Amino acid sequence: MPLQIGPCEPWPVELCCEVPEGMEQATVDRWTRVASQILWGLSGRRWGPCPVTVRPCRRSCADMGFPSFQAGTSTGPWIPYIGTDGQWRNASTCGCKSDCSCGELCEVDLPGPVYDVVEVLVDGEALVPEAYRVDAPGRLVRTDGECWPDCQAMELPPTEEGTFAVTYRWGLPLDDAAIAAVSELTCHLLKGCAPAGSCGCKVNRNLTRISRQGMEMEMPDPMLLYRDGFTGLPLADMWISMVNPYRMTSPSRVYSPDYKRPRVTTWP
Repeated sequence: MPLQIGPCEPWPVELCCEVPEGMEQATVDRWTRVASQILWGLSGRRWGPCPVTVRPCRRSCADMGFPSFQAGTSTGPWIPYIGTDGQWRNASTCGCKSDCSCGELCEVDLPGPVYDVVEVLVDGEALVPEAYRVDAPGRLVRTDGECWPDCQAMELPPTEEGTFAVTYRWGLPLDDAAIAAVSELTCHLLKGCAPAGSCGCKVNRNLTRISRQGMEMEMPDPMLLYRDGFTGLPLADMWISMVNPYRMTSPSRVYSPDYKRPRVTTWP
Protein backbone atom coordinates (compact mmCIF):
# COMPACT_ATOMS: atom_id res chain seq x y z
CA MET A 1 0.00 0.00 0.00
CA PRO A 2 1.23 3.54 -0.66
CA LEU A 3 2.15 5.71 2.29
CA GLN A 4 -1.00 7.14 3.86
CA ILE A 5 -1.06 9.94 6.43
CA GLY A 6 -4.79 10.16 7.05
CA PRO A 7 -8.23 8.86 6.11
CA CYS A 8 -9.16 9.04 2.45
CA GLU A 9 -12.18 11.22 3.20
CA PRO A 10 -13.81 12.80 6.27
CA TRP A 11 -15.83 10.41 8.38
CA PRO A 12 -19.60 10.95 8.49
CA VAL A 13 -20.79 12.92 11.51
CA GLU A 14 -24.05 13.47 13.36
CA LEU A 15 -23.27 16.60 15.36
CA CYS A 16 -24.93 16.74 18.78
CA CYS A 17 -23.98 20.38 19.33
CA GLU A 18 -25.02 23.75 17.97
CA VAL A 19 -22.72 25.21 15.38
CA PRO A 20 -21.63 28.73 16.44
CA GLU A 21 -23.67 31.42 14.75
CA GLY A 22 -22.10 32.85 11.64
CA MET A 23 -19.74 29.92 11.10
CA GLU A 24 -19.29 28.88 7.48
CA GLN A 25 -19.84 25.28 6.42
CA ALA A 26 -16.27 25.17 5.11
CA THR A 27 -15.04 25.67 8.68
CA VAL A 28 -17.19 22.81 9.96
CA ASP A 29 -15.94 20.59 7.14
CA ARG A 30 -12.31 21.46 7.89
CA TRP A 31 -12.57 20.51 11.58
CA THR A 32 -14.50 17.38 10.68
CA ARG A 33 -11.49 16.37 8.60
CA VAL A 34 -9.18 17.16 11.53
CA ALA A 35 -11.28 15.07 13.93
CA SER A 36 -11.38 12.21 11.43
CA GLN A 37 -7.61 12.26 11.02
CA ILE A 38 -7.03 12.31 14.79
CA LEU A 39 -9.30 9.33 15.48
CA TRP A 40 -8.00 7.48 12.43
CA GLY A 41 -4.48 7.73 13.85
CA LEU A 42 -5.41 6.92 17.45
CA SER A 43 -7.43 3.86 16.40
CA GLY A 44 -4.58 2.17 14.53
CA ARG A 45 -4.99 3.51 10.97
CA ARG A 46 -7.29 0.67 9.89
CA TRP A 47 -10.56 2.41 9.10
CA GLY A 48 -11.82 3.14 5.62
CA PRO A 49 -12.97 2.69 3.06
CA CYS A 50 -10.08 3.81 0.86
CA PRO A 51 -9.95 3.10 -2.90
CA VAL A 52 -6.81 1.57 -4.41
CA THR A 53 -5.92 -0.06 -7.73
CA VAL A 54 -3.38 -2.90 -7.63
CA ARG A 55 -1.65 -5.05 -10.25
CA PRO A 56 -1.66 -8.44 -8.49
CA CYS A 57 0.48 -11.55 -8.77
CA ARG A 58 -1.45 -14.82 -8.84
CA ARG A 59 -0.83 -17.27 -6.00
CA SER A 60 0.96 -20.28 -7.45
CA CYS A 61 0.73 -23.76 -5.97
CA ALA A 62 4.23 -24.45 -7.26
CA ASP A 63 5.53 -21.60 -5.11
CA MET A 64 3.79 -23.09 -2.08
CA GLY A 65 5.01 -26.68 -2.37
CA PHE A 66 5.97 -27.39 1.22
CA PRO A 67 5.79 -31.04 2.27
CA SER A 68 2.77 -32.26 4.19
CA PHE A 69 4.14 -34.55 6.86
CA GLN A 70 0.68 -35.95 7.45
CA ALA A 71 0.31 -37.56 4.04
CA GLY A 72 3.93 -37.56 2.88
CA THR A 73 3.03 -35.61 -0.26
CA SER A 74 2.80 -31.97 -1.18
CA THR A 75 -0.72 -30.87 -0.22
CA GLY A 76 0.04 -27.25 0.43
CA PRO A 77 1.98 -25.35 3.06
CA TRP A 78 1.47 -25.63 6.78
CA ILE A 79 0.62 -22.43 8.63
CA PRO A 80 1.27 -22.37 12.39
CA TYR A 81 -1.41 -20.88 14.62
CA ILE A 82 -2.44 -20.83 18.29
CA GLY A 83 -5.68 -22.69 18.99
CA THR A 84 -8.37 -21.75 21.48
CA ASP A 85 -6.67 -24.02 24.00
CA GLY A 86 -3.45 -21.99 23.77
CA GLN A 87 -1.51 -24.74 21.94
CA TRP A 88 0.49 -24.29 18.75
CA ARG A 89 -1.01 -26.19 15.81
CA ASN A 90 -0.45 -26.40 12.06
CA ALA A 91 -3.13 -25.69 9.47
CA SER A 92 -2.97 -26.25 5.74
CA THR A 93 -3.95 -23.37 3.47
CA CYS A 94 -7.11 -23.73 1.42
CA GLY A 95 -5.88 -21.91 -1.67
CA CYS A 96 -4.25 -24.79 -3.54
CA LYS A 97 -5.11 -28.48 -3.46
CA SER A 98 -4.89 -29.32 0.21
CA ASP A 99 -6.65 -30.95 3.12
CA CYS A 100 -9.55 -28.48 2.83
CA SER A 101 -9.78 -28.02 -0.96
CA CYS A 102 -10.26 -30.97 -3.30
CA GLY A 103 -9.03 -28.97 -6.27
CA GLU A 104 -6.85 -25.97 -6.92
CA LEU A 105 -8.38 -22.53 -6.43
CA CYS A 106 -7.31 -19.67 -8.65
CA GLU A 107 -6.86 -16.68 -6.36
CA VAL A 108 -4.81 -13.55 -5.69
CA ASP A 109 -4.07 -11.86 -2.39
CA LEU A 110 -5.32 -8.31 -1.87
CA PRO A 111 -3.88 -6.30 1.05
CA GLY A 112 -6.85 -5.66 3.27
CA PRO A 113 -9.15 -5.77 5.02
CA VAL A 114 -11.16 -5.69 1.79
CA TYR A 115 -14.26 -3.49 2.08
CA ASP A 116 -15.63 -4.20 -1.41
CA VAL A 117 -14.44 -4.75 -4.98
CA VAL A 118 -15.13 -1.94 -7.43
CA GLU A 119 -13.79 -3.43 -10.68
CA VAL A 120 -11.62 -6.26 -11.99
CA LEU A 121 -9.94 -5.74 -15.37
CA VAL A 122 -8.39 -8.62 -17.35
CA ASP A 123 -6.94 -7.70 -20.75
CA GLY A 124 -8.60 -4.31 -20.36
CA GLU A 125 -12.08 -5.84 -20.05
CA ALA A 126 -14.17 -5.64 -16.86
CA LEU A 127 -15.33 -8.96 -15.41
CA VAL A 128 -18.88 -9.36 -14.17
CA PRO A 129 -19.11 -9.53 -10.34
CA GLU A 130 -20.42 -13.11 -10.59
CA ALA A 131 -17.00 -14.20 -11.92
CA TYR A 132 -15.20 -13.76 -8.59
CA ARG A 133 -15.64 -13.55 -4.82
CA VAL A 134 -13.58 -12.40 -1.84
CA ASP A 135 -12.58 -14.82 0.91
CA ALA A 136 -11.20 -13.56 4.22
CA PRO A 137 -8.82 -11.99 4.89
CA GLY A 138 -8.42 -10.70 1.31
CA ARG A 139 -8.29 -13.46 -1.28
CA LEU A 140 -9.89 -12.71 -4.63
CA VAL A 141 -11.10 -16.09 -5.91
CA ARG A 142 -12.06 -16.75 -9.54
CA THR A 143 -15.42 -18.60 -9.67
CA ASP A 144 -16.29 -18.78 -13.39
CA GLY A 145 -13.98 -21.67 -14.24
CA GLU A 146 -11.24 -19.42 -15.62
CA CYS A 147 -8.01 -18.44 -13.90
CA TRP A 148 -6.17 -15.22 -13.19
CA PRO A 149 -3.23 -14.41 -15.49
CA ASP A 150 0.11 -15.96 -14.52
CA CYS A 151 1.88 -12.73 -15.45
CA GLN A 152 1.13 -9.40 -17.06
CA ALA A 153 2.74 -6.55 -18.99
CA MET A 154 3.45 -4.15 -16.14
CA GLU A 155 4.71 -1.45 -18.52
CA LEU A 156 1.23 -1.10 -20.09
CA PRO A 157 -1.75 0.70 -18.55
CA PRO A 158 -4.40 -1.64 -17.09
CA THR A 159 -6.78 -0.91 -19.98
CA GLU A 160 -4.56 -2.78 -22.48
CA GLU A 161 -4.44 -6.43 -23.50
CA GLY A 162 -2.07 -8.53 -21.43
CA THR A 163 -2.77 -6.68 -18.17
CA PHE A 164 -4.59 -7.46 -14.93
CA ALA A 165 -5.79 -4.89 -12.38
CA VAL A 166 -8.13 -4.86 -9.40
CA THR A 167 -9.75 -1.71 -8.02
CA TYR A 168 -11.19 -2.17 -4.56
CA ARG A 169 -11.77 -0.35 -1.30
CA TRP A 170 -9.91 -1.42 1.81
CA GLY A 171 -10.36 -0.63 5.48
CA LEU A 172 -12.77 -1.48 8.28
CA PRO A 173 -16.31 -0.09 7.97
CA LEU A 174 -17.34 2.82 10.20
CA ASP A 175 -20.12 1.79 12.57
CA ASP A 176 -22.42 3.86 14.79
CA ALA A 177 -19.84 3.97 17.59
CA ALA A 178 -17.19 5.41 15.27
CA ILE A 179 -19.62 8.04 13.96
CA ALA A 180 -20.57 9.00 17.53
CA ALA A 181 -16.89 9.32 18.48
CA VAL A 182 -15.92 11.56 15.57
CA SER A 183 -19.06 13.65 16.06
CA GLU A 184 -18.13 14.29 19.69
CA LEU A 185 -14.56 15.25 18.81
CA THR A 186 -15.75 17.54 16.00
CA CYS A 187 -18.08 19.36 18.41
CA HIS A 188 -15.22 19.67 20.88
CA LEU A 189 -12.96 21.28 18.28
CA LEU A 190 -15.72 23.65 17.17
CA LYS A 191 -16.18 25.04 20.70
CA GLY A 192 -13.35 27.48 20.22
CA CYS A 193 -14.72 28.65 16.89
CA ALA A 194 -16.48 31.95 16.35
CA PRO A 195 -16.28 34.61 13.66
CA ALA A 196 -13.39 36.21 15.58
CA GLY A 197 -12.15 33.09 17.39
CA SER A 198 -9.39 30.59 16.72
CA CYS A 199 -10.88 27.20 15.94
CA GLY A 200 -9.64 24.18 17.81
CA CYS A 201 -7.00 26.12 19.77
CA LYS A 202 -8.76 27.25 22.94
CA VAL A 203 -10.95 24.30 23.76
CA ASN A 204 -8.61 22.46 26.13
CA ARG A 205 -5.86 24.39 27.89
CA ASN A 206 -3.20 22.74 30.07
CA LEU A 207 -5.32 23.35 33.16
CA THR A 208 -5.15 20.86 36.04
CA ARG A 209 -6.55 22.83 39.03
CA ILE A 210 -8.95 25.74 39.45
CA SER A 211 -10.06 27.59 42.60
CA ARG A 212 -13.07 29.90 42.63
CA GLN A 213 -15.25 31.21 45.48
CA GLY A 214 -13.87 28.74 47.98
CA MET A 215 -14.24 25.74 45.68
CA GLU A 216 -11.37 23.79 44.16
CA MET A 217 -11.51 21.45 41.20
CA GLU A 218 -8.77 19.19 39.91
CA MET A 219 -8.70 17.95 36.35
CA PRO A 220 -6.44 15.44 34.61
CA ASP A 221 -3.45 16.79 32.77
CA PRO A 222 -4.50 16.79 29.09
CA MET A 223 -0.92 16.21 27.99
CA LEU A 224 -0.91 12.88 29.84
CA LEU A 225 -4.13 11.92 28.08
CA TYR A 226 -2.66 12.79 24.69
CA ARG A 227 0.51 10.83 25.50
CA ASP A 228 -1.57 7.73 26.27
CA GLY A 229 -3.54 8.06 23.03
CA PHE A 230 -6.76 9.55 24.42
CA THR A 231 -8.69 12.75 23.83
CA GLY A 232 -10.31 13.35 27.23
CA LEU A 233 -13.78 12.94 25.69
CA PRO A 234 -15.89 10.02 26.98
CA LEU A 235 -17.40 8.69 23.75
CA ALA A 236 -14.22 9.10 21.73
CA ASP A 237 -12.05 7.49 24.41
CA MET A 238 -14.43 4.57 24.95
CA TRP A 239 -14.37 3.91 21.20
CA ILE A 240 -10.56 4.11 21.07
CA SER A 241 -10.28 1.69 24.02
CA MET A 242 -12.70 -0.72 22.34
CA VAL A 243 -11.13 -0.84 18.87
CA ASN A 244 -7.47 -0.31 19.84
CA PRO A 245 -6.95 -1.67 23.38
CA TYR A 246 -3.21 -2.26 22.86
CA ARG A 247 -2.53 1.20 21.37
CA MET A 248 -1.37 -0.02 17.97
CA THR A 249 -0.02 2.82 15.83
CA SER A 250 -0.54 0.96 12.54
CA PRO A 251 -2.12 -2.27 11.29
CA SER A 252 -0.14 -5.40 12.11
CA ARG A 253 1.32 -7.24 9.12
CA VAL A 254 3.19 -10.47 8.44
CA TYR A 255 6.06 -10.21 5.96
CA SER A 256 7.62 -13.04 3.98
CA PRO A 257 10.35 -12.87 1.31
CA ASP A 258 8.34 -15.44 -0.67
CA TYR A 259 5.19 -13.33 -0.82
CA LYS A 260 4.80 -11.16 -3.91
CA ARG A 261 2.86 -8.05 -2.94
CA PRO A 262 0.73 -6.48 -5.68
CA ARG A 263 2.15 -3.49 -7.50
CA VAL A 264 0.53 -0.09 -6.89
CA THR A 265 1.21 2.85 -9.23
CA THR A 266 1.60 6.10 -7.27
CA TRP A 267 2.56 8.51 -10.10
CA PRO A 268 1.43 9.85 -12.52
